[in-house]
Amino acid sequence: MHLLIRFPENINRAKPGYTNKNERGMMKIVTVIGARPQFVKASGVSRALSKYNGVEEIIIHTGQHFDQNMSDIFFSELDLKAPDYHLGIHGLSHGALTGRMMEQIEILLKEIKPDVVNVYGDTDSTLAAALAAAKLHIPVAHVEAGLRSFNRMMPEEINRVMTDHISDLLFTPTDTADQNLKAEGIADDKIFQVGDVMYDASLYYAEKAHATSVLMQKLNLKPKEFYLATIHRPQNTDTPDALRLICNVLDEVAKNVKVILPVHPRTRIKMQEFGISLKNVIGIEPVGYLDMIELESQSALIITDSGGVQKEAYFHRVPCVTLRSETEWVELVEHHWNIVLSPSEEIDMVSAIHHQAGVIGDNVQLYGSGKASEKVAEVLINK
Repeated sequence: MHLLIRFPENINRAKPGYTNKNERGMMKIVTVIGARPQFVKASGVSRALSKYNGVEEIIIHTGQHFDQNMSDIFFSELDLKAPDYHLGIHGLSHGALTGRMMEQIEILLKEIKPDVVNVYGDTDSTLAAALAAAKLHIPVAHVEAGLRSFNRMMPEEINRVMTDHISDLLFTPTDTADQNLKAEGIADDKIFQVGDVMYDASLYYAEKAHATSVLMQKLNLKPKEFYLATIHRPQNTDTPDALRLICNVLDEVAKNVKVILPVHPRTRIKMQEFGISLKNVIGIEPVGYLDMIELESQSALIITDSGGVQKEAYFHRVPCVTLRSETEWVELVEHHWNIVLSPSEEIDMVSAIHHQAGVIGDNVQLYGSGKASEKVAEVLINK
């Protein structure tokens, strides 16, 4: 019996005329992205690469985030060039998602013949691209390497560990990330501590967000008089007990202060499936990056289970509560900008959340000088 694999018709084939670097005299870098945080991270590096002559960046969007406010709006707001290829792969299990992406990315890489494949973070898109490139003996660069939650139950932890171990260039944000990689036997000459590319983006877009976003007015919010919440991880959304507890906690917190919750598509689906509704929390549709920056920077506290939002809270010097049992960003906890609060007893959680809102963390610079993107681009070009 033969298995016929049909690829979706919306895959855009490689443009004719692509040859390798030696034939064209051009360096070709393929960037693979698929989820909101990756669009933000890629924006600064793409901008830095565009300043070099003789460099061509080809962007492949896997389609992992397909909601307009989770994907399309970010390209326009971030001035990120439209993807050269959009694979339209989403809504599958982790294994199916990763496998389907690998199949289609491999086809494109064989035709494009890039000099390096650049990936970001820890999504299924990250691992799929890294595996496809490594099997074709194309060098892999991993931006935001070395992070560890040490929780192998998280799909993201598997993705980041495997990606690190098949990457040739590992761009880390912190000393802790460097130490994690070295402890796992990764050679020093592969590791480049550059800082955090998300910090670059935060600095670059903060002024634009404050000047253009009108969401605060629409929601009738006053600066530092509301909390912002984001919930999307499977461990918090995919079982009725976990999601109901978190919604009850947020509703209880919202009795004393406004709580704004941009509702992630997965969270919305699960709330409907489990018959869970919010009573006091103000639920809104997912927002674009500029609106999110404005909400983050003006909030009194951020409650999240997102890795990226934890950092963005710190960038804006806003205290944070992470609704998980661990975090990759241990520096934020060590310096009191963040607490890790594993969902447990409702009363204790409400008290801990309100207490963290009054905490001022240490005055430290944790994630570089805002030049991480330029450093990544320099290494990619010259290595």
